[in-house]
Amino acid sequence: MILGLYRLLTILGTPLITSFLKRRLAHGKEDRHRFGERLGIAGLPRPAGRLIWLHAASVGESVSMLPVIEHLVTQAEQTVLVTTGTVTSADLMAKRLPNGAIHQYAPVDRLPWVRRFLDHWRPDLALWAESEFWPNLVTETADRSIPMILLNGRVSDTSYARWSCLPGVIRRLLSGFVLCLGQTPTDTQRLAALGAPKVSFCGNLKFASPPLPVDDAQLTALADSLNGRPRWLAASTHDGEELIAAETHRLLAAAHPRLLTIIVPRHPKRGAAIAEQLGSLGLAVRQRSICQEIDENCGILLADTMGELGLFMRLAPIVFMGKSLAGQGGQNPLEPARLGASVMFGPHMGNFQDIAQRMCAVGAAERVSDVRALTEAVRLRLADAALVARTGAMARTFASTEDGVLDAVLAELQPWLATPTRHHHAGA
Repeated sequence: MILGLYRLLTILGTPLITSFLKRRLAHGKEDRHRFGERLGIAGLPRPAGRLIWLHAASVGESVSMLPVIEHLVTQAEQTVLVTTGTVTSADLMAKRLPNGAIHQYAPVDRLPWVRRFLDHWRPDLALWAESEFWPNLVTETADRSIPMILLNGRVSDTSYARWSCLPGVIRRLLSGFVLCLGQTPTDTQRLAALGAPKVSFCGNLKFASPPLPVDDAQLTALADSLNGRPRWLAASTHDGEELIAAETHRLLAAAHPRLLTIIVPRHPKRGAAIAEQLGSLGLAVRQRSICQEIDENCGILLADTMGELGLFMRLAPIVFMGKSLAGQGGQNPLEPARLGASVMFGPHMGNFQDIAQRMCAVGAAERVSDVRALTEAVRLRLADAALVARTGAMARTFASTEDGVLDAVLAELQPWLATPTRHHHAGA
């Protein structure tokens, strides 16, 4: 009943949906040159042969799927279609997808657009990352007898409470999955309780992600230009956290006059506004996106570029992960941990709750509650290289604790990878 009503609303609500998408387009949240893909209009022809479709919501989910994608195109020799819903994830996939994988924007969850997408691509297998269940896309895929598998399934406390109030809806959605692999034992238990017919736990695929890429020549040149300046990084920050990082810098600058605070905003398009905001506080800010020189007067390096987080995480041995003080949910703390950084994050790590708790428990990260706690944590590390080295080593060790997860997940997928190519008919 509820799913039927949802489907009807997505049909009758076309003017509102179209208006919403146009507003997103005007604000740069949709890709003007590939906007048709959001309406189910393919931007590329379908390759011949077997095609596996992998859907990931955004940057974090798609990055965690890269090892799986790499295996599918190199070892299993199958074309992989990757769909995501954001401009930033599309930019990242353009840089990091292996040959044999192609990217398209996911269609907005309106039935005619979903059907147009499936009619064109005719996937033989559909892999869903983490927790994004679009009702029309899920049910239409299942109704076409396309096997679906949930990878790294995540059910947050909030989602579990919400879905528990709609048991018929979530049971119908999960019934279309031939297998659901939970991200943690708790996620696996919740998926089973909500109605998934077959569940299993192999570990968290975020542990299988490779280290963030880096241009070695740029790393060497930038490190040389900084001439040994003490430095720390506020990574993947969200609105409000740049001010927190700036206040931390201000409080520490007297004791460390050559201190360089590096800020990498999660959304680089905010760079100009952030630079103006911090500059109005009297801070010497340099924007990387416009190639401003990082001279000795520079106190804040605003790295408002795409795809360079790996560079700055290698450059700064002390890393705070954003979306955890002023935002909600946190960003992936395994990224700096893999590189041996001394890791900190705020209290709001709901998207990485299990990882954050485990890291803190073994000394691989420190949770800070506010700007004063962050300032004290950075101060201690700036004054104690041994502390940085010790906590960084613990972080690197933690990041390798689930090295076997990729092999375990691929073993679960194997029966579905060996299935002969299916021949779908348009509208089937």
